[in-house]
Amino acid sequence: MPNHVHMIMQLLGGNETKKDPKPLFRILQSLKRNTALACNRALGRSGAFWQDESYDHVIVDGDELARTIWYILENPVKAGLVKDWKEWQWSYVKVGLIDE
Repeated sequence: MPNHVHMIMQLLGGNETKKDPKPLFRILQSLKRNTALACNRALGRSGAFWQDESYDHVIVDGDELARTIWYILENPVKAGLVKDWKEWQWSYVKVGLIDE
């Protein structure tokens, strides 16, 4: 999407520790910091790049995962950027890897 990013992440074992109780927050903080620097460099600008807010959601089962994947895939269609999700060149999901 031109103004936001959708992503599904799976945190692997041992993520919640006494030393670092918020691993997802730290991962997203690092991701936003590094991508903001790279994007600003590429665009020849400086300053804030990402909005302060984010929407985090825990996926609890396979059905919800499937719904979330389809929501993400259909988002550029809903925004009128493409007619079919397969046309969105920045989607990581490749045709044939998911059931339609």
